[in-house]
Amino acid sequence: MTLQREIESMRKEIRTDAYLMSIGEWISLYENHEIDIHPEFQRFYRWSKDQKSRLIESILLGIPIPPIFVSQREDGVWDVVDGLQRLSTIYEFAGILRGEDRNVLPPATLEKTEYLPSLQGKKWDDPADPKNSLTANERLLIKRSKIGVSIILRESDELAKFELFQRLNTGGSSLTPQEVRNCVLVMVNAEFYRRLRDLASYEPFQECISLSDRPLVEQYDMELALRFLVFARISEDELAGLGDVGVFITKRMVDLARSEAFDFESYERDFKRVFDLLVRTTGMNSFRKYSDERERFMGGFVLSPYEVVALGLGYDTDSMPDDDEMEDRVRGIWNNETLQTWSGSGITASRRLPRLVPLGRELFRK
Repeated sequence: MTLQREIESMRKEIRTDAYLMSIGEWISLYENHEIDIHPEFQRFYRWSKDQKSRLIESILLGIPIPPIFVSQREDGVWDVVDGLQRLSTIYEFAGILRGEDRNVLPPATLEKTEYLPSLQGKKWDDPADPKNSLTANERLLIKRSKIGVSIILRESDELAKFELFQRLNTGGSSLTPQEVRNCVLVMVNAEFYRRLRDLASYEPFQECISLSDRPLVEQYDMELALRFLVFARISEDELAGLGDVGVFITKRMVDLARSEAFDFESYERDFKRVFDLLVRTTGMNSFRKYSDERERFMGGFVLSPYEVVALGLGYDTDSMPDDDEMEDRVRGIWNNETLQTWSGSGITASRRLPRLVPLGRELFRK
């Protein structure tokens, strides 16, 4: 197929529309449940109070706000693809933003900004505190300001919105790759997302990975749980042709979430068997480096032993080693030539995984 035909073919898959809307209209859409900003997304976005105040400042000063990208669902409701933080800030300030429990969150209070220092302590409209509330004219100024909307129409290919979401939220974004995946997963299959989140919260798993606060905030535990679903039973032929591993994980995640045949219960059972075994035997040392010289485990979580140990055990949980063998086997991987060769710096995941996953399947059998 020529480039021109490829362009023509893909352009037919995506139908869009665009126009300006007042903030008052954006507020009405939300109040009438005609736009879905997915409350689950809010944990992935970390705008500070200063950033939120500067957005309101920009609106009051008439500074153009980037357009909001939405996808129109079959029921006509708009899913927000890009612009969640902007809309959430407006809705929170107006006192209508709902949290994950669907209850309305407390209204936001602003901080002073460079050009509008008098925004300090300002609220949208608090009858009990009129001095610190915006005036009716100031609220109208905000409600009449306009923000553009770009709509992916429902006639478009279903996956177009997921591709667009990733492109808009990757590179230059504050989101980590897994946070982007989580948002995509909520749009694809919210129940699958919740089950993956529950899996990542499993206490023995959390004890074994022993992540510090920042990776937990950035959802790295969910990425590790997802890697178990993606790679524990993958064929070696697929491992040999991974390509970009991050892209592969995302595409496989979407495939699993959309598949009626995927047996989540089976993977959940194996996941818990693996981490029940590890928490009984090696605990927080399961994925730390072992030093023969010092005769102890050192440092924090390392990904390569996770790929060998956890994924190796997960391949066939009916043939896992006995408890009394596990610590010796986990220590022993650090003297394994394959691990030493393929887990150093400069080794890409697409080259590492085809060696380490089969190694784990070999080393962690009865």
